[in-house]
Amino acid sequence: MDVRPHDRRGGTGAGETQVLKPDERDVPTGAAALAKGLYLLDVIGEAPSPPRFKDLQAATGLPKGTLARLLNTLVLFRLIRQEDSDNTYRLGHRLFELAHRVWESFDLRGAAAPVLERLADETRETAALCAIDNDEALYIDQRSRGGAYGFRIEIGRRAPLHCTAGGKALLAFAQPHEQRAIFDRIRLERFTDASFTQEDALLADLALARARGYAVSLEEHVAGVSSVAAPIFDHTGRAVAAIGVFGPSSRLTSERLHVTGRDLMAAGRQISGNVGATPMNITPSTRSGRATDPQVECVLPWGAHLAEGPVWSAREKRLYWVDILAPSVNRFDPATRANEEVMLPRLVSAVVERRGGGLAALTQDGLEAFDFASGALSPLVDPEAEIPDNRFNDGKCDRRGRLWAGTMRLDASRTSGSLYAIAPDLTWERRESGLTVANGLDWSPDGRTFYFADSAPGRIYAYDFEMETGRLARRRVFAEIDATIGRPDGLAVDSEGFVWCAVWDGWCLHRYAPNGALVREVRLPIPRPTSIAFGGDDLKTLFITSARVRLPSRILAEAPFSGGLFTLPVDVAGLPASEFAA
Repeated sequence: MDVRPHDRRGGTGAGETQVLKPDERDVPTGAAALAKGLYLLDVIGEAPSPPRFKDLQAATGLPKGTLARLLNTLVLFRLIRQEDSDNTYRLGHRLFELAHRVWESFDLRGAAAPVLERLADETRETAALCAIDNDEALYIDQRSRGGAYGFRIEIGRRAPLHCTAGGKALLAFAQPHEQRAIFDRIRLERFTDASFTQEDALLADLALARARGYAVSLEEHVAGVSSVAAPIFDHTGRAVAAIGVFGPSSRLTSERLHVTGRDLMAAGRQISGNVGATPMNITPSTRSGRATDPQVECVLPWGAHLAEGPVWSAREKRLYWVDILAPSVNRFDPATRANEEVMLPRLVSAVVERRGGGLAALTQDGLEAFDFASGALSPLVDPEAEIPDNRFNDGKCDRRGRLWAGTMRLDASRTSGSLYAIAPDLTWERRESGLTVANGLDWSPDGRTFYFADSAPGRIYAYDFEMETGRLARRRVFAEIDATIGRPDGLAVDSEGFVWCAVWDGWCLHRYAPNGALVREVRLPIPRPTSIAFGGDDLKTLFITSARVRLPSRILAEAPFSGGLFTLPVDVAGLPASEFAA
C-alpha cells in the first residue's frame, strides 16, 4: 500500500513525496548495503544538477532493482526526496535537520585546532581564531610560532572590530542589518595613523574584503603589526568566526598577506567541512598535460588581484585595464611595456573612453567620470544606489554610444545582478535581472546580435539586437561551458563574427563560430584569464587580463604569472572599441 513517512509528532509530513513502502525482505541489509546508500547520497549531493534514475544508474553502476530499493529506503527516511515535476532526486530535508543538530553541538575550537597548528607551522607566525562578542573581536584560540620577534595574542583578549583583520572579516560578511546595527553602536576609534575613523572609508574597505574573500589590516590596530583573516561559515552561510594570521609588518608584506589570505579562505572552509558543511570549491584544477600555446606571451607580470576590463584606446595607442580589488585603473604602453597605475578609493570594474574626451569608470558607486591624470572621480549616475551589496562587473559601449553594464553581488552569493543600458543623457533601463555574475558582452560585426555571459550557469547568451533603440529580443543559449572545464568570463567579437571568450578556471581561451560551435582552444599558463580585448594598430593583438584572487599558494607555484597581462597574435582583426556618447 502507499504510505507517507511520519514526522516526529507521529503525523504525516505535509507535502512529503509518496513512496511505496518496500517489503522488508527486499531492503538491502548489512554494511555493504549501508555503504551503497551513503555512496548514493554523495552522488546525489555532488551532482551538478538533480539526477534522474538513469543518471544515477549510470553513475553508480548499481543494478536497477538494487538502486530502486536503495532510493525508496532513502526517500522513506527523508534523506532524499523525489521531485514529481521532473522525476529527479535531491537531498532531503532530514539532512538539514541533522545539520542543525551538528552545529548546535559544534566545538569550533576543536574543529579549528589542527588547522591553527598547520597555519602556525607553515607561516611561522601567530594563527588565531576570533568571534564577535559584545561588538568586539574575542580571541578564542591561538597558536604562535613567531618567536621572540613575533606578535602574541592571549586567549580571551578583546580587540576592536574596525581595525583588526579578524574583526573586519566578520563585519564584511555580516548581514546588512547586522552590520548596520554594529556600526550604530561602536565608535571608530583611532589606534594608529592607519586606523579607519570614517565610516565611508571603512565600508569601502569592507566591500573590498567581501569581494576578495578575506580582510587585511596594515598596522591599523598596533603599529608595526599586520594581519589577514578569512571568515568561517556555518551550514546556513552565516559567518560565525574568523581565522587569521598576525605578525610583524616587516615579515608580513603586502604580497605575503594576500597569498596567506587565499590560504585562509581554504582553511575556513576546511573547518566548516570538519563539522558537516559542504566546503566551497575555491580553487581551480591543476593544469592539464597540454602545453601552453607558444604564441602566448606575458608582457606585464604585474600580479594583479583581479585584472579586468581591457579596452584599447586607438587615440592613445594604449591599453586601459583595471584591477578591481586593488582597486586601480591602469594604462599599458605595448611599445615600451610601461604600465601606469592610478589607485582609487573604491572598487572599479571597467573604464570606457568618452567621445568628448576623458574616461568614464564603473565603480562601486555606479558610473563616474574619471580623470586618469589626477585620479579624480565625479558621479554621473548609479542605477543600483539602493543595493549596497552589489557592484558593477563589466561594461562596454554599443555603436550608438550607449553603455551596457552588468552587476553582481560582492561575493557572488545570490542572483541579485542585472544588466543595464545607460543612455548618453544618463537615463538608464534595466534589461535583464536575476543574474549571478554578469560578465562579458559584445556585438556582432553587423550589430544585430548581442552576446552576454552569466558566469555562474556557465552560459553565453545571444540576443537579437536593434541598434537604433537598443531593444533586446529572442534570448537563446549561444554556448555553454561545463563547470568541470571552467566558466565563461570576458568576451570579444572579431571582424569575422567569431566570439572569443576567456574561460575562468579553465587555463584557456575559446573561440566560437557564429553558430556557437567551438573552433579553437588556446591554452594559457594561468588558470584564471578574466577578459580580452583586440588592440594594436591593426587590431590583431589579443590582450588577455588575468587574476590571482583566491588562488592558494599551491596553484600560484604552478602559475606564477597569474594576475599578469598577456598577448596573443591573431590572424583575424578585432572590432574597434566604441566610445560612450555622454
